[in-house]
Amino acid sequence: MCVVSINVPEEILLNLHEDENGFAEYMRKMLAIDLYKNKKVSLGYCASVAEMTKEEFIKLLSINGVSIFLFGSEDELTDELQNA
Repeated sequence: MCVVSINVPEEILLNLHEDENGFAEYMRKMLAIDLYKNKKVSLGYCASVAEMTKEEFIKLLSINGVSIFLFGSEDELTDELQNA
């Protein structure tokens, strides 16, 4: 696994009432949701990015209004099932 760091103004953490670890967790989850929503990587990889099980990640997607059942074609569905 690689480590990526970003600079975030401290005011954002203060406004969100988050510490660095909580904000990092939030960013991992939002990145994973975005990667899945934009069909960049599979559900399994996204769950790994979010540091969640697949089941937990599916619930997170649902909470954020992202369906796991929208595929552009039968090939996309087949690829997703093979990568799961």
